[in-house]
Amino acid sequence: MNMETVLKTNHIVKYFHEPETFKVLDDINLNVNRGEFLTITGKSGCGKSTLLYILSTMDTLYEGELEIAGQKLTGKSQNELARFRNKHLGFVFQFHYLLPEFTALQNVMIPGLKLGRYTKDEVEYRAIEKLKLLEMDKFAVKKANKLSGGQQQRVAIARALINDPDIIMGDEPTGNLDKKNTHNVFAIFKNLSLSHKQTIIAVTHDPEFAENSDRVIEMSDGQIIAP
Repeated sequence: MNMETVLKTNHIVKYFHEPETFKVLDDINLNVNRGEFLTITGKSGCGKSTLLYILSTMDTLYEGELEIAGQKLTGKSQNELARFRNKHLGFVFQFHYLLPEFTALQNVMIPGLKLGRYTKDEVEYRAIEKLKLLEMDKFAVKKANKLSGGQQQRVAIARALINDPDIIMGDEPTGNLDKKNTHNVFAIFKNLSLSHKQTIIAVTHDPEFAENSDRVIEMSDGQIIAP
């Protein structure tokens, strides 16, 4: 069976220059297949969050090349990258970053309205479908600040899915959740990967979360030490 590569890096090197110059990423070569659930682990300071920041196209100050969904992204302008992110990438963070006075539905719709590919009614329909997928549709008109932490994170995942991204990137997506909700979020990611061929790349400190993903990339001192 041929696997389709959705993300590829070639010899990525990254330096920090404060308080003095040091190499934070050293020759990162990574291939991620479509539908793969990949986790990146390692001790604090190993470079995993820095790598995710580059993979997400937010950080452009690096050596080497990044390609996602067949597009070379290295060297593109900030405006081009912002458009690319909204269309091709979804993000789930440790903190959900929902707008508290907006309803769950309104929060999920935001990236869809920004993309401008669908009418407002179509975006609303799509948002409700994503909330259904996360079993959150019955809370659609509830304000975000009235939802529990686990519910808020599910709304954040629905928001990440609204534009059918090539990749969902998670930065400690369960870092702010208790054990039960951590298991719930993991089960959601696993189902998205298996049933919907959704590619997921998540940085995590949680060994159990990592061990149950499809592949674990372990990092140490800016290098990948276990593929």
